[in-house]
Amino acid sequence: MATVNFTEEQEALILKSWAVMKKDAADLGLKFFLKIFEISPSSTQQFSFLRNSTVPLNKNSKLKSHSMAVFVMTCEAAAQLRKTGKITVRETTLQKLGSVHYNAGVFDAQFEVTRFALFETIKEAVPDMWNEEMKNAWGIAYDQLVLAIKAEMKPSS
Repeated sequence: MATVNFTEEQEALILKSWAVMKKDAADLGLKFFLKIFEISPSSTQQFSFLRNSTVPLNKNSKLKSHSMAVFVMTCEAAAQLRKTGKITVRETTLQKLGSVHYNAGVFDAQFEVTRFALFETIKEAVPDMWNEEMKNAWGIAYDQLVLAIKAEMKPSS
């Protein structure tokens, strides 16, 4: 994968916003996923632990732990982007992410929904910091993560 041109200013915006959000990662992760499901209710069917669950989404402990892990991984990958020039998630994790997304039938439109939900979550978490430059920085980082996941989207071997 090619090295990403991610400026010092963009990195600073990500680091500054992530520093504020990190302490609320559990709540923000859940908000992030609830936004995804609000936009695309059928997306819940892609999660085995939600398919037959009668527990409300905002009370589902498996969703809470999953959403926090995904939110933290996304933000940490964004925070590392300039230092490494690429998405840094352990290779095994990227392969697993690719495989899981492939098997769940995730397609481009869902990555776009997730992008929008991420922006909305960050904008609500740090409203005084949110601006076009920050949106662009998070957009570049998210797009790089999606490219890395898509590169691994193939049947499990």
